Amino acid sequence: MSTKPLAIVILAAGAGTRMKSDRPKVMHELAGRPMVNWLLDACKNLQPEKIVVVTGPDMPELEAAIKPHVSAVQKTRDGTGGAVKCAAPALKGFTGDVLILLGDCPLITKSTMAALINAKGDNALSVLGCVMDNPYGYGRLILNNAGELEDIAEEKDASGEQKQVQLVNTGAFCADGEKLESWLGKIDNDNAQKEFYITQLPSIIKSEGGQTSVAVIADPTEIHGCNTRTDLAALEKTLQGLLRRAHMNEGVSMQDPDTVYLWHDTKIAAGCTLEPNIYFGPEVTLEAGVHIRAFSHLEGTHIKSGTSVGPFARIVGEVNVGKDVKIGTFVEIKRSTIGDRSKMAHLAYIGDCTMGEDVNVGCGAITVNYDGFEKHQTIIGKNVMVGSNVNLVAPVHIDDGAFVAAGSTITEDVPADSLSIARDTAEIRKGWAAKYRKIKEAAKRKKAS
Repeated sequence: MSTKPLAIVILAAGAGTRMKSDRPKVMHELAGRPMVNWLLDACKNLQPEKIVVVTGPDMPELEAAIKPHVSAVQKTRDGTGGAVKCAAPALKGFTGDVLILLGDCPLITKSTMAALINAKGDNALSVLGCVMDNPYGYGRLILNNAGELEDIAEEKDASGEQKQVQLVNTGAFCADGEKLESWLGKIDNDNAQKEFYITQLPSIIKSEGGQTSVAVIADPTEIHGCNTRTDLAALEKTLQGLLRRAHMNEGVSMQDPDTVYLWHDTKIAAGCTLEPNIYFGPEVTLEAGVHIRAFSHLEGTHIKSGTSVGPFARIVGEVNVGKDVKIGTFVEIKRSTIGDRSKMAHLAYIGDCTMGEDVNVGCGAITVNYDGFEKHQTIIGKNVMVGSNVNLVAPVHIDDGAFVAAGSTITEDVPADSLSIARDTAEIRKGWAAKYRKIKEAAKRKKAS
C-alpha cells in the first residue's frame, strides 16, 4: 500500500428522512452496532493520521459515537461537495492522501480501501467503481478510449448513452490532500439538484491537466448504501452472512447458518454447535464444546464448556453458566449463576439465583424472585434436589445436599442434608366422583328434554 500519510473523511450528515426516523441515518444499527462504527473500525485498520466525520447539525448521539475522531458539522445539506468542504478546515496543512467515504456504506473492507489508495498512486485522484447489471440510480464512470476517467455522470444528469454504461461510481474517492481544497472551491451546483457534487472532481482535475484513475471492485455488496429500512435489512443480511462465515471459519458448527442471528460482540469458541433458529443478543460468550439447540435466545450470558442449552431456552441478563450444565426445553434463566453439572431439563424459571454444583431442578420448578416491589435472591447449595412443581419463594437459602419435595412451596431456609415438604394435607372423599357425575348427567338429560 502507499506509504504516503493518510487522512479519511466520512460523510455522515444524512438525517434518515427516507427511513422515517428521528435518528441520524448512520446511527441505525447492524448486528446491534451503529453502522458508522463498523466503518470506523475498517478505517482504523489503515492506520490513518486522522479521521474526520462530517455530521449534520444537532446530532449529539453521532458526535458521541465517533469520538475521539474529529466532527465537522455540515449546517446546510447541499451535496457531497459541500460536505467535504466542511471537513477542509480539519485537513488544513495535510499533504498526504485523503480517502473520502460514505458513512452509509459501512461494509467496505480494508483491502478495497487499500486498492483505491494504491490506484491513486501519484495521480491526482482515484475513484472506486463497480460494474452493475442494473446501474440505475448510480453515477456512471465515463472513460475515454485510453481507459482514463473523463467524467462522472449522475443519474439525473446523464444522457441516454451515458445511462447505458454499467461501470458506476460507488461514492469512494482518494484525493491529493495538498490540492483538494482548491478543487473543492471550483465545484458548482449547475445540475438538476442544485447541489455541489464531488463527482465534478474528475472533470476539474482533467481541465488542469491532472489524471484520475479507477479502481474496480468485483463484489457490489461492499458498497451497498442505506437510504431506507429495506436497505438497512439488506445490509443486515449481508453482515450476518459475513459474521456467520467468520465464526464457521474458526471452527463453529452451524446446522442452518441462515437462521442464526449474531450480535457484533458474540464470542463463540471452536467446537461449539449451533442448531437452527438461534438468537444471540449482546454480550454472549460460549466456551468450547457448548451446544445450543434450536429456537433458543441468549444475551448477557457466559457459558462454560460442555454445556447444552435448549431447545426453546431463554437465558438473558448477567447469567454465568458453569461446565457440563444441562438447560433444557422451555427453561428461562435471568441474573443467575449456575454451578457445574447442574441440570434443569424442562419447564423451569431461575431468576436472581446463585446455584451450586450438581443441582437437579425438576420440571415446573421456579424461583419466586419478585414480591411486586423488589427482586430477591435464592441461594441453592451443592448437590441439591429440587422436585417438580416447587416454588422457592425468595429470599430463601437451600443448603448443600438438601431435598425439596415435589409440589412444595418453600418460604423458609432449608438446612443441609434435610428434606423439606410444604404441601397441604390431602382430603379424600370416597364415592364423591361417582355421585358428582350422576348429578351432572341428570342435569344434562333434563336440559335436553
